[in-house]
Amino acid sequence: MNTTIIGSGVAAWTLVRELRKAAPETEIRLITSDSGDFYSKPMLSNALASGKTAESLVMTPAAKFAEQQKVELVANTTVTSINPTARKLSSSAGEFSYDKLVLALGADTIKLPIEGDGAADVISVNDLSDYAVFRKLLEGKKEVAVLGAGLIGCEFANDLLKADIHTTVFDLANRPLARLLPEQASLFMQNKLAEKGVSWKLGRTLNSIKKVNGVYQLTDSTGETSQADLVLSAVGLKPRTELAKNAGLNVARGVVVNSLGQTSNEHIYALGDCAEYLGKFVLPYIMPVMQAARAMAQTLAGNPTDIKFPAMPVSIKTPDCPAVVNPPLPEHEGEWEITADDTGVKALFKGKDGALLGMALLGEASKERQALTPQLPAMI
Repeated sequence: MNTTIIGSGVAAWTLVRELRKAAPETEIRLITSDSGDFYSKPMLSNALASGKTAESLVMTPAAKFAEQQKVELVANTTVTSINPTARKLSSSAGEFSYDKLVLALGADTIKLPIEGDGAADVISVNDLSDYAVFRKLLEGKKEVAVLGAGLIGCEFANDLLKADIHTTVFDLANRPLARLLPEQASLFMQNKLAEKGVSWKLGRTLNSIKKVNGVYQLTDSTGETSQADLVLSAVGLKPRTELAKNAGLNVARGVVVNSLGQTSNEHIYALGDCAEYLGKFVLPYIMPVMQAARAMAQTLAGNPTDIKFPAMPVSIKTPDCPAVVNPPLPEHEGEWEITADDTGVKALFKGKDGALLGMALLGEASKERQALTPQLPAMI
């Protein structure tokens, strides 16, 4: 029995480790478009302050990991198509057959439509090689524009500050983390980072970027102009679905999977940032990845196991304003109960019966994560 995994992020390598424990003798093949070295992707947005290079972020070289887990590693190889009927895939390294196939393809950064001769120079940091380029481009820079005031944008803004680089954050929303936090908590984050030096240009879009005398001139939708030495886009991710779509699999926002992580083809599974669980959730966070990988390993080993997602609060890595958030689900009805002072914000989303359905904890209140998490409902 051969299980082939496409991808080499945390989702792929976690599945390898769990599947090897569940089925010691099974054949595992891992195909990846890069080197496959194992590292923690969430570290990319807070590695500058700790002086991490791309090389030092690698936890385990791919060859060593493959040897330890008895995996056939096919690195630096692009998969071009999947034939579900024949259970074969085509790649830049030739054709491969599989019994079970797992898509751990990850996600791509969203590209904004920006005009000007400097628009092509906007960079994103979505993997280790991107981070290596980013580090090199930052040398000698003092002003970075960050596009996006969501989770990743706020983390990069804080991390750049710690590296003594000033940041200006642009976003169409009128406050940071608008999709995750209630207004009072969002403004607390905005003010705390502003006190440390982050500049905010909110409620606007960036229209054009021009190169002027070695720097970038940015013009936004209000007509205001500003300058930056480098422009970093952190506006979000979209699941990689093209390979699955071309193979005839059911695709919505992500590759749609059932409770077992199985796609519309019984022999193909999807995991991690590319997956859409039960047609409801796209969860580009570490804890859901690990939960799903453990369950999927059991299923692939012949013990069908439903993927369960307990409450999994997300820590936002902004050391100048520590934050933990577990938003209520869209179907939840209730109201935010908020207490706040200069040290933090404690926002609890409660249902009509008083049950805790969501939370946002900032500053000193973030220390209550452990006590409150058990009260939250499971996602699935």
